[in-house]
Amino acid sequence: MKITQSYALRIVILISLMASLTVLSSKMKADTGSCGGVTITLPFTDVMASGFFCQIASAYFSGLTIGTTATTYSPVNNVTREQMAAFITRTMDQSLKRGSRRAALDQFWTPANASGIGLTTVGSIPQLVKSDGADLWVANVGGSTVSRVRASDGKLLETWTGATSAYGIVAAMGSIFVTGRMSPGSLYMIDPTQAAGAVTTLTSSLGNEPQGIAFDGSRIWTANQGGSVSIISLNPTSVTTVSTGFIGPIGILYDGANIWVTDFFESTLLKLNSDGSIAQTITVGGLPYQPVFDGMNIWVPNSNRHSVTVVRVKDAVGNPLATAFVLATLRGNGLNQPATAAFDGERILVTNYAGASVSLWKAADLTPLGSFSTGAGTQPFGACSDGLNFWLTLRSAGQLARF
Repeated sequence: MKITQSYALRIVILISLMASLTVLSSKMKADTGSCGGVTITLPFTDVMASGFFCQIASAYFSGLTIGTTATTYSPVNNVTREQMAAFITRTMDQSLKRGSRRAALDQFWTPANASGIGLTTVGSIPQLVKSDGADLWVANVGGSTVSRVRASDGKLLETWTGATSAYGIVAAMGSIFVTGRMSPGSLYMIDPTQAAGAVTTLTSSLGNEPQGIAFDGSRIWTANQGGSVSIISLNPTSVTTVSTGFIGPIGILYDGANIWVTDFFESTLLKLNSDGSIAQTITVGGLPYQPVFDGMNIWVPNSNRHSVTVVRVKDAVGNPLATAFVLATLRGNGLNQPATAAFDGERILVTNYAGASVSLWKAADLTPLGSFSTGAGTQPFGACSDGLNFWLTLRSAGQLARF
């Protein structure tokens, strides 16, 4: 039988019409019910009889589930561990997206390029930066100063002097504490309620070359690249420096239960006991810098391996794990000599010192969100978040960037 072009066209039209009718029929069969006096229609055709229509509707519209197919939910099927993991991850992700300061203020964007980044000129060679909830505090190692920047508009408010080799910074107990990277090292303090002037030197007897600094609720801890960790008690000030087992500590943080330190020369992440001794050693990437804790995992930028090691330190309900472990090693996504990680409640940002860029991930499931330029030659280094914006120090430019 010879099929003419006209006949073939009729067949194509008929097939298309049948497909359209099938889709229309599926939509017409979609389940519709009333929840709280509101009529709701779901794309599924098998949930009305389950008796849980409104609960399934809530799960669907919140993003928890998308069903087993475009038109079926399969309410009586067993849930696999793989599906349960997807449910949990989506729940966490939706909570973070909708509960953040960014969401409340309708700020869902990410700067597309360097021209969208706000800049504030601070001191010479800014290192680490920390938010106190209202303002940003920047340690400027080149000028031995500390800059205070208003978060709402990026205005430079004040500058403190006398912080020789200022490097690490932490906001605690209503004060600002700053490390002085010298040998021996110094610890400075600023009272934000007072007019700017010279910092107060609390001690000049820390271990050699302190960089990172953390607070555990009662004591200050510093990571000293010269090969030690210092523990500082306040009122009165006393210092205990521990060197056993350390080669070159740089980054340090407190996760609500334990102090963690990155050892730059050993390529390790170390969990410490309350006396500064080492409780656990975890191998990460080459030359780890400044890590961040996201409530469950520690993210460690590895500058020499162009990677980030994600270490699980707490369980799903927030209890410390007896033995922490490497959850993932992330590569790509623009990583180029990564230096410092920051967390905004939803996303992880890592500065790429050599790449003049930052890399972003979703904290809930480690999904890469892309890398973004900070401008050629800017050397982004320190980073933190105030819950609304990320803030980056651009070392070569002497600027603080709002991202």
